[in-house]
Amino acid sequence: MLRPVRADRRTQPPRPAAPRGMRLPLVAAAVVAAGLTAACGPSTQPVGSAAPSSASPSAEPPATESATALPEASPTASASASASASATPRPGSSPARAGSAATGTAAKPSRTSSAAKPAAVPGPGYDSSADAQKLVDAALRTAKAEGRTVLLDFGANWCGNCKAADKVFAQPQTSAILGNSYQLVKIDIGGNSSANSALLRKYSPSGGTYTMPVLVVVSPSGTVRTDTHVTGNPPLTAEGINSFLRQWAS
Repeated sequence: MLRPVRADRRTQPPRPAAPRGMRLPLVAAAVVAAGLTAACGPSTQPVGSAAPSSASPSAEPPATESATALPEASPTASASASASASATPRPGSSPARAGSAATGTAAKPSRTSSAAKPAAVPGPGYDSSADAQKLVDAALRTAKAEGRTVLLDFGANWCGNCKAADKVFAQPQTSAILGNSYQLVKIDIGGNSSANSALLRKYSPSGGTYTMPVLVVVSPSGTVRTDTHVTGNPPLTAEGINSFLRQWAS
């Protein structure tokens, strides 16, 4: 038996169901949100908090300002860095150039003035065909360039005293003194050479009878320092000639 429905009770109409086409975007949005949460991780900030502003006083300064505020490198560190950079050869550079860059100076060989070699000592005897004036001129130039003195030996091949002096000149000690301190020029005055006789009178102008050998010491400028035609010959022994040579070498 049916009960009568009260007239004052109102029945609420059923809510309309959402169309099927609207359900799909909601599902897709939920899936995308879940994927972002899984990829980025949960947020450490509470929901609704504002992100820190770049204009905040606690924000870090720009990279350029931080670079200018860095302390200057010490001179030692700068020198070490420069040396390390210069010591590393560039690709394609030669080893010589790389070595020059490491030291900072060009690899040039040092120029040290080596001592002049001893002068050659002429052998015994006198060359009558030699141009004595040219020999003297060359000896003066060499003596000036190498800091020596010129020794003129006027003699003759038939002179016994000249032969005795030649034997002493050939001894090692005397030869060393001559080579280190003198340019020796032997001039023949035993023949008929007027040029050689004139050369003798030029460097030994006192004239008269000459006792051979006549030994004349001449400075590189051409000034006569001593003339044995005036002073007399030293003893023609090793001791006498060596003493004479040492005296006038300085």
